[in-house]
Amino acid sequence: MPHDQDVEGANDPESESTYECLQCGTVVEATTNPGECECGGEFHNRAKSLE
Repeated sequence: MPHDQDVEGANDPESESTYECLQCGTVVEATTNPGECECGGEFHNRAKSLE
């Protein structure tokens, strides 16, 4: 990514991240991992690799 085009607050621990339930696909935004989905599945930060 070229300089001066970074997303503002991308590395800010107080900024929200997008989390997706690996079981049902529900997507939520939160500042910390929301834990368990209503369906019982685990939320995963979409910005991080599953590997």
